[in-house]
Amino acid sequence: MAKGSQKFAVCVDNTDYPASLELRKIYRVLPDQDAEQDGDLRVVDESGEDYLYPADYFVVVDFPPLALRALRKSFERDAGQAR
Repeated sequence: MAKGSQKFAVCVDNTDYPASLELRKIYRVLPDQDAEQDGDLRVVDESGEDYLYPADYFVVVDFPPLALRALRKSFERDAGQAR
């Protein structure tokens, strides 16, 4: 995925997934047009894996470029430590 197209979302509901999603946490959203058409988002959750969750559990946010760069670096650091 191109860096410019990377999306992030804030969890606003974790009713059915309290162990997998933290309220008010920012999550990476991976592109999945089929999932979006079905009303879902593909999100990298607390396990570090991507899963489908109801889109209404999240609010997709547009961050300013400086914040996007900082978020990308943060997620890249986390991915490097998980290996």
